[in-house]
Amino acid sequence: MSRVNLDLQTANQELELRSADEIVRWALERSERPLVTTNFRPYEAVILHLVTQVRPDIQVLWVDSGYNTSATYRFAESLIERLKLNVVTYIPQMSSARRNVLMGGIPDIDDPLHEEFTRQVKLEPFQRALAELKPDLWFNAIRKDQTAFRQSLDVVTQSRDGVIKVAPLFYWSEADLDAYLERFALPNEFDY
Repeated sequence: MSRVNLDLQTANQELELRSADEIVRWALERSERPLVTTNFRPYEAVILHLVTQVRPDIQVLWVDSGYNTSATYRFAESLIERLKLNVVTYIPQMSSARRNVLMGGIPDIDDPLHEEFTRQVKLEPFQRALAELKPDLWFNAIRKDQTAFRQSLDVVTQSRDGVIKVAPLFYWSEADLDAYLERFALPNEFDY
């Protein structure tokens, strides 16, 4: 598997004042096997549009847990068609129907089964996808203002297995996202 060799501190200093589009172009120049991840949550149209404007054929990884709302599935299909996304979908190894019987539905956050549920529907398919697709770089839509943990991150980070993670929208606000959606007449869906 090819790896992107970067000095993360230097890269982040270089990208601090660059536009999201410039960050995408910078990253793609350094990557042989990039992908963008999505779960089609609110504002995902921004990262998908931004990246595919520069590289239309980029692989778009969607881990479909099987527990999305009907609105999310309709939104996903609409966006896939509109942006002509090169979607690669990974699903859990166990069907949602079987898991619902064994776990009694979606376990509450304080239920001991919740951690195993999350592993089965999100982590395992995602880890399998990375092992099979072997990206050297992945674009994501995380933003600094979303959580306390994300405030400790930066535009460019590296996963434990060496994949470079690039967040072109890291310094964007919700107002910035709304403005981008409006500028390009992109849809959004909050029933996620």
